[in-house]
Amino acid sequence: MILNARLQTAQNAASSSPVVLIHGLFGSLDNLGVLARDLAYSHDVLQLDLRNHGLSPRSDEMTYAAMARDVLETLDEYGIKQVTPIGHSMGGKVAMALSALAPERLDKLVVIDIAPVAYPVRRHDKIFAAIRAVSNAGVTTRQDAAEIMRKHLAEEGVIQFLLKSFSQGGWRFNVPALWNNYDDILGWEPVPAWDRPALFIRGGESPYIQDSCRDTLLKQFPRSRAYVIAGAGHWAHAEKPQAVLRAIHRFLNDVAPV
Repeated sequence: MILNARLQTAQNAASSSPVVLIHGLFGSLDNLGVLARDLAYSHDVLQLDLRNHGLSPRSDEMTYAAMARDVLETLDEYGIKQVTPIGHSMGGKVAMALSALAPERLDKLVVIDIAPVAYPVRRHDKIFAAIRAVSNAGVTTRQDAAEIMRKHLAEEGVIQFLLKSFSQGGWRFNVPALWNNYDDILGWEPVPAWDRPALFIRGGESPYIQDSCRDTLLKQFPRSRAYVIAGAGHWAHAEKPQAVLRAIHRFLNDVAPV
């Protein structure tokens, strides 16, 4: 599947390998825009809408292997041979799945606030309820949609994030497919050890990467390093973008974050 994508060419002619930005659940290629705008000075940057998100094609299948294949097919479409994927949450798992599907196509790997493990806790049921309530109400404006969502969700930031994908009375993500494949999205099939540098960025207030994940993570990504963004939650790149960008730049330049 060829994904909807946006390519920015580096302003600095001495750039290294391209960067591919991969958003999380309910997102779109615009979600990592703050990273794209900065990284585009030194790297070619490809932003993607994953399947069932944004303007990319729809599918009943939503496994990480399938999503990783989509990324590879899109890279081939653009003639890009080797990349450094940067993925947030579900997008981080897609990036990690690429290391199993085509390990030679990855230079380095950056994962934002997700671990290579299956998660037993359903954290999105209230979000699905809010999304369905908006759809059932038949409203067409974001203002009306927000009022409905506030009856289900307390976090205004989450509501505004979701509304970025609400357009002309409909959602730009495939709600039935995401719901039907939610167990696969929570899950994870361990990948073979990938022996190249990987950076795991963790929000200091986020529950997604726990110390208990360490051994499992290192078994799959033995050359990984961790960087904690103090005071940030799951959306660390949105809450503390400069701190996240400093960690990424130091990693891409082969200097350990401090």
